[in-house]
Amino acid sequence: FPTQAFNFAFKDSIKKIFPKYDPKTQFGSFFMVNVASGGMAGAGSLIIVYPLDYARTRLASDVGSGTREFKGLADCLMKTASKGPRALYNGFGVSVIGIIPYRGVYFGMFDSLKEQNPYKKDTGIVGLASKFAIAQATAITAGYASYPFDTVRRRLQMQSNKPREEWLYKGTMDCFSKVAKNEGTTALFKGAGANALRTVGSALVLVLYGEIKRVAGIE
Repeated sequence: FPTQAFNFAFKDSIKKIFPKYDPKTQFGSFFMVNVASGGMAGAGSLIIVYPLDYARTRLASDVGSGTREFKGLADCLMKTASKGPRALYNGFGVSVIGIIPYRGVYFGMFDSLKEQNPYKKDTGIVGLASKFAIAQATAITAGYASYPFDTVRRRLQMQSNKPREEWLYKGTMDCFSKVAKNEGTTALFKGAGANALRTVGSALVLVLYGEIKRVAGIE
């Protein structure tokens, strides 16, 4: 969970840089600050954890009845890095492009809507349920907003360990255009429905983080 830890740490720090706006009278500016701070936090954390995210994708695909390509996390990172440090960051550009709308919506939409929640000060079941409903809607929206970028990221990562002449995609835009042309734009959203089911955990993280801050007297 280093990604979530960095995201929350960066978001709160970056948000302090921006002017403060009243969510009731200046909702537009308040929302944009939340989106901007969330997007910047996501991009910053991605720089640190991207090699681990790459290795996770490669190890998840390294299954089957044949001989495994990698012995573990360290072996995956070392074999990929042997082709040059840039190999560990293949697909990084599209990941940054994708993480900005994802984390921007994830943090921005939640922080903005929770201020409009009439039960935000309720510490009982109703208050928690309302916060979770907002968090769940936010997580699903963020997931769909960034999913095409995630699809391209995974495809670029999957070819990183091959010789460059065997790469199917030359880069981010080439991958987007080939997928859309050969498979249709709906291919960019393959697996988005299943991914939406996984957002329960992301929603719980938002709610629990807020409750921890409330109990600690940080908010």
